[in-house]
Amino acid sequence: MTISGIQASTRDEVLGALRDGARFVLVTHDNPDGDALGSLVAMHGVLTSLGKDSVMYIARDEFPLPYEYGFFELDGLVTELPKDLAQRTIVFLDCGNFDRNSVEVGDAPIVNIDHHHDNTLFGTINHIVPDASCTAEIVWDLMSTLEVPASGQVADALYVGLVTDTGKFMYENTGVRAHVMAAELIEAGVDVHAIYRHLYEGMPESKLALLTRALNSVRRYDDGRLTIARLAREDFAQTGAEESYTEGIIDNLRSVQGTKVAALARELGEGREGYWKLSLRATDGSVDVSAIARAQSGGGHRQAAGFTTDMSPSELVAFLREAVAAQLHAG
Repeated sequence: MTISGIQASTRDEVLGALRDGARFVLVTHDNPDGDALGSLVAMHGVLTSLGKDSVMYIARDEFPLPYEYGFFELDGLVTELPKDLAQRTIVFLDCGNFDRNSVEVGDAPIVNIDHHHDNTLFGTINHIVPDASCTAEIVWDLMSTLEVPASGQVADALYVGLVTDTGKFMYENTGVRAHVMAAELIEAGVDVHAIYRHLYEGMPESKLALLTRALNSVRRYDDGRLTIARLAREDFAQTGAEESYTEGIIDNLRSVQGTKVAALARELGEGREGYWKLSLRATDGSVDVSAIARAQSGGGHRQAAGFTTDMSPSELVAFLREAVAAQLHAG
């Protein structure tokens, strides 16, 4: 079941670039999530199957990756850019804007494959499919024409991208193609229960302690329409939690009755003192959180977005209250 319509011409361009290119380096956004890593691993598997010279690049300072993704073997991963970068095609996966990755591309051609509706179209070729549930779904679609079957780690990686970006098939971006894709991957041998255990069980005790601190910090504003939690540096230090342990915390905020927008503010670490990373989630179509994020040079989806700021906590709360109220009033 292929993606068609307005993306058809760029799809053909991407297919041509993947077929004709000989050497590739694959990159994704900073702080890679399940869709970023799943798309990266799957595309690497596809290109390797086609006999291409492919490497995956993730900067050294991104490690360790979240424990949930520790089962990925990541064969072909490099933490230093290849010296022949100028002779390679750079494939950006799940990266809404160029600033979300520190790669200096020079004159190398860029293939930009993504599903964020606010992608800044920074590639030489831009294949952006906003109605795809995840970037992994776009990779899966391309594979069908390239005649590369989904199997083994490629199938697992695609499923990870799919299940994480659709919120276990519960978010509004879950369409017919997502279920068709899931069925095909299960038929190809994906062990759904094993993937679920990797992603959602085996929580370290320090993550539970961090979650407790986040929930204790919850504040609600404007009749509960805005629900915010905050984690300072000392919360991580005193619990022994890693920064990646914040994954999933915001879903608890989003589920609170009456919430229109949930926000989790995480204070950044050494070298970024005074900066906060904001994750935003909307509960329905009444607020576009990607618009709020873009106002602070961030981005994302209508219902899931984020940005980084040096505003004080009180300034941040005031900004979010005003931004949410403005959209609800306009609506």
